Amino acid sequence: MAERKGAERPAVVVYENVRKLHGSFVAIDGVSLQVHKGEVMCLIGPSGSGKSTLLRCTNALESIEGGRVLIDGVPLPTNEREARKVRQRMGMVFQNFELFPHKSALDNVAMGPVTVLGLSQHEARERAMALLKKVGLADKAHNFPSGLSGGQQQRVAIARALAMEPEVMLFDEPTSALDPETIGEVLNVMKQLAEEGMTMVVVTHEMAFARRVANWVVVLDHGKVVEQGPPAQVFEAPRAERTRDFLSHLGWHG
Repeated sequence: MAERKGAERPAVVVYENVRKLHGSFVAIDGVSLQVHKGEVMCLIGPSGSGKSTLLRCTNALESIEGGRVLIDGVPLPTNEREARKVRQRMGMVFQNFELFPHKSALDNVAMGPVTVLGLSQHEARERAMALLKKVGLADKAHNFPSGLSGGQQQRVAIARALAMEPEVMLFDEPTSALDPETIGEVLNVMKQLAEEGMTMVVVTHEMAFARRVANWVVVLDHGKVVEQGPPAQVFEAPRAERTRDFLSHLGWHG
């Protein structure tokens, strides 16, 4: 396997032989991976391969039937109250933005720091405004979600996740619900976060983004890791036939 840049940094997230069942269906089948501090890991593969399920297992939104997930060397708790504490250290951005429709962009971002972190309204709104500026939406702070494009709503969702000052950011196909013209603005924000050293696990169908931004690419199929490596190797010289088939069906030619 090719050398992994950044592997000398501590592993923030470790999956050890993780197994997840939906009834009798095996959604995740013995996955073992590591995500190092400051690293961007992209999970790619066909629909139904287990990518989003694995992401949801990372912060205990899905329970697992075998193996374990460790965060900073500590196994993910099975107790919901303790799991919530761990989730506070991870920002999660979903396919659908899940903003509160009756709150402005500013209030959507400020809400978590007030209700969960105990910040004052003034502190939380200052933090929220700074983050909206960071994602290029300072001028939309007082707009409600209905007055924002899909790409703008997703950038608000990213700002909302960042407002909790997470250690890790989890992205579940963050551009899949967007119009083509707004995908780029979301990917640019994610690229900026990567350049700033945010640890990120990204489920994506955006192969050009994974090729350009990821430090490590993992190919999943039928709940198993079929290939993993640096993007240059996975995209330009894939070793697994399943990877080659998947990329060719997407029209990927390097």
